[in-house]
Amino acid sequence: MSAPAPRAPTPGAGKALFLDRDGTLIIDKHYLSDPAGVELLPGVAEGLRSALAKGYKLFLFSNQAGVGRGYFPVEAAHAVNARMEELIGLRRPLFDGICLATEAPDQPVVYRKPCPRFILETIERHQLSPDASWMVGDREIDVQAGLNAGIRAAGLTYGKLHREAWAAFGFKDLALFDSFSTFCDSLP
Repeated sequence: MSAPAPRAPTPGAGKALFLDRDGTLIIDKHYLSDPAGVELLPGVAEGLRSALAKGYKLFLFSNQAGVGRGYFPVEAAHAVNARMEELIGLRRPLFDGICLATEAPDQPVVYRKPCPRFILETIERHQLSPDASWMVGDREIDVQAGLNAGIRAAGLTYGKLHREAWAAFGFKDLALFDSFSTFCDSLP
């Protein structure tokens, strides 16, 4: 699948990173609901510090089907996020917006990735430039959400998908990075 053509930046518009959580910022522990289980991936705090210094707004965009399936309440997902922010150790709140897509795969889609709704609403609300915004994640649905919104997308190769697996999806010109901090270092 190919990305829609990037839109021209709006004069004075901001730049943003839309970030997956599990497998991108923290170790994916499959339906993590206990804040004590939060472990940052290497280089995440440094990468976020770099992105903030470069003027990027940060938005967390995480599918949390465990809520929709009744495995844990949404408050548990918020507690995990709070612990993650604590471990990152940067300004709080760290994120300019958070979307926890709580619907399960068999429920009607509201925000669940690869739906671009959260990204599109956020771009409009915060007057962001789609051409200067990225969706970053460790799975194909993360990348697809960004491409569906007409923004840039980056895949991380240290999670579930390695370079060969990413290639099988056929994303045209997909930016791949071996770590989150390497991605952040590449940002203008």
